[in-house]
Amino acid sequence: MANPNEPLSAEAPLRGRSIVVTRAQGAGAERFARRLRAMGAEVVEFPTIELASPDDYAPLDRAIARLDSFDWLIFTSATGVDAFIARMKTLGRELDQPKSASLAAIGPATARRLRDYGFEVAAMPAEYRAEAIIGAIGEERIRGARFLVPRAQIAREHLPRMLAEKGAAEVVVAPAYRTIMPPPAGVDSLRQRLVTVDLVTFTSSSTVDNFCALIGAIAPGQKAAVIGPITGETARRHGFTVVISPAKYTIGALADAIRDWSIGAGAK
Repeated sequence: MANPNEPLSAEAPLRGRSIVVTRAQGAGAERFARRLRAMGAEVVEFPTIELASPDDYAPLDRAIARLDSFDWLIFTSATGVDAFIARMKTLGRELDQPKSASLAAIGPATARRLRDYGFEVAAMPAEYRAEAIIGAIGEERIRGARFLVPRAQIAREHLPRMLAEKGAAEVVVAPAYRTIMPPPAGVDSLRQRLVTVDLVTFTSSSTVDNFCALIGAIAPGQKAAVIGPITGETARRHGFTVVISPAKYTIGALADAIRDWSIGAGAK
């Protein structure tokens, strides 16, 4: 951990900080780690989830076969967008904007990924959590509409339930991918150095659950930085002291909040 009496450089506000990144390996995790290193942090990359195909593609394949019957497609993550598009390609489907369906995205990263594929996004909530999409779409457009939600195989059920409660005619939840726990490489080494770690960062509840499954019991006072309140609840349940939870639930906002924490009174 950094010496609390040593002033931090404005050019390297995370100098002397040791930060664990638990996000799945990929471009997103690399950008996050690179940004923290650019601010002077020592980054320990310890991915606690890996992405895999769902146990069964049949529900997604059936949904794709009748894509034009849906009024809305709701994407809850950029990973879900990539997995959906990959399956469309595997099935030989055209990657055109759906003729009858509007697209909704939970968060700017998800919306950006849809636009990368040439799709227009009709709704994105100001608050980047699934429940907020109800207000972004509007209850009047939910009643009687048919929804497809391509997402992780295991995920919170709030969104499908809320759509049904608001009068949706149909809500199809189609697993496009699943998250699994990676092999326990580097576990012993990380256990030994956790006492010197300033922060463990979490970007989903599954990263918290798997971290604790791999590492074991968490020492009292172990600090965590989380991407949002749901992840924060999971971290606290496992015994972490959550010191950072940005108002915007994005990786960029999390990195900025870590910087602010490091140079502010809360880090001392």
